[in-house]
Amino acid sequence: MANSALASIPGVAASGMAATPSKRLLSLDILRGVTIAFMIMVNNNGGPHAWAEMHHAAWNGFTATDLVFPTFLFVVGVSIVFSVEARRARGGTRAQLARHTVRRAVILFAFGIIVNGFPYFHLAHLRFYGVLQRIAICYLIVELFYLWDRRVNTKVAALVIALLGYWVLVCFIPVPGAGIPGHDVSLLDKNQNIVAWTDRHLMPGHLYEDYPAHDARDPEGLLSDIPAVGTTLFGLLAGLWLRSQKTLKRKAAGLAAGAVASLALGYFWSIWFPLNKKMWTSSYVLVAAGWSLFIFALIYWVVEVRGSAKNSVGKGLAWPWLVFGSNAIAAYMISELLPGALDLIRFQSDGGASNPLWYLHQHLAALISDPGWAAFAYSVSFTAICFVPVWVLYRKKIFLKV
Repeated sequence: MANSALASIPGVAASGMAATPSKRLLSLDILRGVTIAFMIMVNNNGGPHAWAEMHHAAWNGFTATDLVFPTFLFVVGVSIVFSVEARRARGGTRAQLARHTVRRAVILFAFGIIVNGFPYFHLAHLRFYGVLQRIAICYLIVELFYLWDRRVNTKVAALVIALLGYWVLVCFIPVPGAGIPGHDVSLLDKNQNIVAWTDRHLMPGHLYEDYPAHDARDPEGLLSDIPAVGTTLFGLLAGLWLRSQKTLKRKAAGLAAGAVASLALGYFWSIWFPLNKKMWTSSYVLVAAGWSLFIFALIYWVVEVRGSAKNSVGKGLAWPWLVFGSNAIAAYMISELLPGALDLIRFQSDGGASNPLWYLHQHLAALISDPGWAAFAYSVSFTAICFVPVWVLYRKKIFLKV
């Protein structure tokens, strides 16, 4: 039963269950691993004393942490191209692939619900939005779109429509009870915006920031899925570029050129439409995609063009990222479920109640006087703990990933 569940997840390959693709893009696996490792770190950053770049921007703005989630969606987009083409080469029909896509998205969405509810599952306030849910939705829409139409120009058009359409929606559509953004209410007001208003009416009592009720909002809400699909389309376009007949050097140069163009356009647009991760603004999509392309271009150059990951030193440096990248969804779920599980283990320490993670946090803080470094040490330690079960899966050749 467990094996059949694993086999139904996007990109899964487990020993004895599915054939491994004949040629993997090593640089993409490394980028996925770096992204998921950093995602675990910033989600468990050690608390308020962590460095500013280990926190999301409070509202408008951009930090290194704000790059993590869009980079993962970017990776999903790239992976769609290689995954679909590999399955088509093995004889899969469009209808078969579409059914598999829907089933995989549903299972991934369900995983997100499990993550949100674990370990108590209070149904009255169970959150239905979330990181895995957004990945599932973007994966479903973009892969079905690619199965239906594999042309580049339609993907560019869809990306432009998503970004411009969301800009119009957020900046020009009146917010019921508040008025026109930038006129009756400030543009990108935290509470009075069309995105938050929609989520408050669709999912009252089930949002990430749910109190007070009249100001509730969710960073993975419904309407902001529109530009998030745009982020995934950026990855799809990068994947199509890498599947072209260009030389490796030209492919790396193309990724770098795309990075420069996206960053320039995104930062320019942010003058009027600010960077905002929680609302996933269109300028944020462009800037995040630009940095994702830049990092990917750098890794692609080192790994694919220079071949640095093929020597012993390169293999050693790439290994931990390949382990994380080969089981990215498993790593994420472990990192999200582990704190809840360990919180059930209660004991007395230093005259008060504690659990294993709080105990680790306290003792690292006692050993390291600088609060920022202590928080960073906790973040790295937690990520290392999560690495262990992922490494076991890697050793057993069980791979779970989107």
